[in-house]
Amino acid sequence: MNKKSFFQSFTILFALLLLVSCREERAIDRILEEFHNAQSDYVMVAAHRAGHNGYVENSIPAIEHAINIGVDIIELDVKVTTDSVVILNHDRTIDRTTTGTGDPESYSWAELQKFRLKMPDGTVTDLQLATFEEALNRVKGKAMIDIDLKTSNLKPVFDVLQKTGTLNQIIFFDSDFEILKEVQAHFPTANVMPRARSFGMADTALMIFDAPVVHIDDSFYTNELTLLIKGKNARIWINALGDQDRLINAGESDQALANLLDKGANIIQTDEPEKLIPLLEARGRRK
Repeated sequence: MNKKSFFQSFTILFALLLLVSCREERAIDRILEEFHNAQSDYVMVAAHRAGHNGYVENSIPAIEHAINIGVDIIELDVKVTTDSVVILNHDRTIDRTTTGTGDPESYSWAELQKFRLKMPDGTVTDLQLATFEEALNRVKGKAMIDIDLKTSNLKPVFDVLQKTGTLNQIIFFDSDFEILKEVQAHFPTANVMPRARSFGMADTALMIFDAPVVHIDDSFYTNELTLLIKGKNARIWINALGDQDRLINAGESDQALANLLDKGANIIQTDEPEKLIPLLEARGRRK
């Protein structure tokens, strides 16, 4: 290859890499713009424990699947090992999800690497528990992450966010307002999502936090609540997990979407993102 051909090939390769990078940046920029616009008709979709249908929950393949199907937010559960490595695991123990047993926060990272992740039916895979840092590096520029804080040891979580430069993509979720206060004390601009279990609790959360989103339950999902939350320019997060996901799977998507959206909720967390996204697109709610 002569110098001219080499230079042309190099220029084309550089341009392609730049294009891919720009696309990824545009993806997160679009998502963040929507996230901070509580009045938007765009309904954001959050994949519960990542896109885990056919994949291991809270695993790197499940995260990559969620990105590939176009979710806006990936929900992940974080814990911290004895040597301060932040890992992904939902349960109090690793019994259900791995070949190991016990509390993952009682292990070092090297000890946890001996275990393998399991599918929901118990099939053992070749995968190890994922680290939060791995997850952040895969998602950076492509989607938001909702961190379900399953640990009180927050410093290692903060350290990884600073190392990866991904704070703007993160939503910190907890029902303990004191934990969220600690988050905002460390990161004043952090996106926190308080969980409310009543109208009064939602009102209190909005007085305490400058929250861009509030997690609600369907038991008090009313027009009055919608006016309260959107009046503070915050989005309304509701779960499809359980009943509404079952309706979607049963072919009763109209009823499920009515239950979820009729009073104005505009972020839906689901175990069925592959099905929910096209349903919302068909109704013009993801333009």
